[in-house]
Amino acid sequence: MEFFETVENRHSIRAFEKKEVDAKTIRKILDTVNLAPSAGNLQAYGIYVVRNRKIKEELAVAASEQESVADAPVVFVFFADKRPSEEKYGERGEDLYSIQDATIAAAYCQLSVAALGLGCVWIGAFDPFEVSRILDLKELEYPVAIIPIGYPGEKSRPSGRKDLKELVQEI
Repeated sequence: MEFFETVENRHSIRAFEKKEVDAKTIRKILDTVNLAPSAGNLQAYGIYVVRNRKIKEELAVAASEQESVADAPVVFVFFADKRPSEEKYGERGEDLYSIQDATIAAAYCQLSVAALGLGCVWIGAFDPFEVSRILDLKELEYPVAIIPIGYPGEKSRPSGRKDLKELVQEI
């Protein structure tokens, strides 16, 4: 899919077919994520690739009972690893750059998922302490996004967008 077509056709998908996502496809997504830019090229983030049904169910509970987490064939959990950013950039690196690194990587994930004809949804509504407990995250590792991924089990619906005049200020 051409880049702009990929961006235009990427929409949140919350229902998935009961079809596994093969290892080659997951690797293609991860290879693309690995190309994402990051502050100081530190790649101050990590990714859990979750296929385990029990863990997906626990994550769904931590995400306000969002069933798409439990029902997706695979779930990626992106977390910021604040240590390298803090070491290089101090407080701003810890509080901002590591979070930006993880979110940029998650955005690359969404675009690669769409380009491959799969669907996903960005979930930010979750209890970060519970997700950290479930995944046994270390100190200074902070969950940023849960992304259920699979073959779309629903038709994507474009949502309304703001007019650019509301978003852009030229000076």
